[in-house]
Amino acid sequence: MLKVDRAILHVFDFDSGSTYLSERPLDLTVRATRSYVQRHLRKISSNAESRHGAFAPDSGFAAELQRYFAGEREFVEFSVEIAQWFWEELRRAEDLEQCDLLVADFTDTDAADAAGEKDGAPEGPSFDGPAGRRFFSVLLLPRRQAFVHEVVGDANDIARVDATLPNPSQKVASYVLVDAETGAIDFHDKERAVGSERVSIIPERFLQCTSEASSHEVIDEVNVIVRDVAEEFGLEPAVEVGRVKAAVARSADVEESFSPAEVGRTVFAERPDVAERFEERVREAKLPEEAPVRRGVANRLTKSHKIRTDTGVEITFPSELAERPGYLDFSTDAEGRITITVGNVAKIENR
Repeated sequence: MLKVDRAILHVFDFDSGSTYLSERPLDLTVRATRSYVQRHLRKISSNAESRHGAFAPDSGFAAELQRYFAGEREFVEFSVEIAQWFWEELRRAEDLEQCDLLVADFTDTDAADAAGEKDGAPEGPSFDGPAGRRFFSVLLLPRRQAFVHEVVGDANDIARVDATLPNPSQKVASYVLVDAETGAIDFHDKERAVGSERVSIIPERFLQCTSEASSHEVIDEVNVIVRDVAEEFGLEPAVEVGRVKAAVARSADVEESFSPAEVGRTVFAERPDVAERFEERVREAKLPEEAPVRRGVANRLTKSHKIRTDTGVEITFPSELAERPGYLDFSTDAEGRITITVGNVAKIENR
């Protein structure tokens, strides 16, 4: 369950050069408001494309955020300072985009309390959090044009409005998510032209943090390496990629992270030569020693594997079956033709 403790919305109007900074938080007793905020926060919390980072020792925002978590900063005042910073920075961008700023303090009661206690937690400021997982988030909500009906006296008309917020199901391109317990950062941003350079203002200027590959990027790169190594050593890539996905899912289920090198050592335990080559490729790709990945994210990215033959046949199967002989077997004849055998099937359904 995701519980929003505080949230506030600040409005930017770059066309008129005006800001409308709220002096009070959103009324979260209003169901529609609470649901809207929750759905956006849930979406960014489970986004596999979030990059990961840790605050630099001299990060100004980290210091102020630590004061906020310690109860030394008031939520509205702190959020206004954040909004003023984004306003000044975004108005300098050449590719202006109308947007509003949502700031929220929330608790994810479904997240594992132990996640911040495992070895390999990102270095940086550590914040004390309550039971569960507390997060502080900042989201840039892009506004879009929409058309609405307008009733004027005895006539109806069509009007264009430019203040429509993104739907809760819509992806948000720029956001920050900071774990109150560990200080670990998830973020997503896009490059903007500011002055004579292109910058990602969230990690480079606002957070002043490191930037590591997202869970999606790391898992994709691991899959590519497994496929290449399997082909190099005459193994079946579909089977080996499925086994690796299953190993990643198991690791994430316990630790909410996985080590690409350790996954290779586990999957190729009976083939030290393959494991060594896999680890070499991991080093060449400069993948992190430990990649954070939440359980829900890992499940989405690794629960199944899809293959397609040159004859047009597509098969999607649970990754774990790649480790269970008799369920999905691959064999190759002398001419290199592959036979796929699906076994232990009690029932077949048309889908």
